[in-house]
Amino acid sequence: MTGIDFTVFKGSPNGEIVESKTHKESIKPDEVLLKITHAGVCGTDQHHKTLDMVLGHEGVGVVQQVGSQVTSFKVGDRAGWGFLHNSCGHCDECLNANEMFCPERAMYAQSNTDQGAFASYAVWKAAFIFHIPDGITSSDAAPLMCAGATMFNSLYSYNVRPADRVGIVGVGGLGHIAIQFAAKMGCEVVVFSGSGGKKEEAKSLGAREFYVTRGASKLEIGKPIKHLFVTSSRVPDWNLFIPVLAPNATIYPTTFSEGNLTISYLPLLSKGLTIQGSFCASRGVHVKMLKFAAIHHIKPITEEFPLTVEGIEEAMDKLEKGEVRYRAVLVAGR
Repeated sequence: MTGIDFTVFKGSPNGEIVESKTHKESIKPDEVLLKITHAGVCGTDQHHKTLDMVLGHEGVGVVQQVGSQVTSFKVGDRAGWGFLHNSCGHCDECLNANEMFCPERAMYAQSNTDQGAFASYAVWKAAFIFHIPDGITSSDAAPLMCAGATMFNSLYSYNVRPADRVGIVGVGGLGHIAIQFAAKMGCEVVVFSGSGGKKEEAKSLGAREFYVTRGASKLEIGKPIKHLFVTSSRVPDWNLFIPVLAPNATIYPTTFSEGNLTISYLPLLSKGLTIQGSFCASRGVHVKMLKFAAIHHIKPITEEFPLTVEGIEEAMDKLEKGEVRYRAVLVAGR
């Protein structure tokens, strides 16, 4: 193949979505050409919409061509990708299957900014894309590429165990997926939300208990929480949550908020609390996440929009207003 031209959708200084073109001379021996069918819309895309870069990192498509050295994919396979595009392969992190933390990692918004999930095609290294299990639709798979990988990684990689009492703050784009994963892992899931409007939905997703935090001066929840996952867009009131944490409990901030993470020293020290940073999954955990989701029928709740300038702008506008229930998915040809 001597040249590939495809449509991409980029950010711009005023935040408007701009349709453009990207050209690739050819695919390299270790690369795969994908025709994009679905793309999830993430809050991280909102953060970058004022930059001159192609948006989107929750991509799913169909393999159109494979490089001469690729043996793991064939034409017609469904595949997806997330935040990570490449790593060095020889540092301590890579050798310990933690390539997400490779010092030379190539990832969304920092490299390959001429292509992304908001596009008609993409060219990626075969080693950094993932087979989509037959039991997962492409529309459901898209949000799992980032939101699913982020929450599963936090649960799987940091010592959360069956029967642990797990608190989830927020029932939104991340929270509704976290509830499902934690419940299917055998955890006792306790959900905290600003209002009671999502109580029945949270229970249907696997929550055992549900507590409203807005207007509360104290939380009465019985047994304390061993792992607290903060999935809300705002930093919670720690004065509410610190008292309900068990000794040696862990707090997991999973969303990006402006400003500093501020917490009192005394309860952190006296209760032996841990604040655990987490990110998207490295490849091995990402594969486990997809298998787990397929086995346990874990599905994001989605709204679909056309993969066009108008569709992207509508989806991102609803996301910014907090009106998406709960993950927006762009669909090519819709």
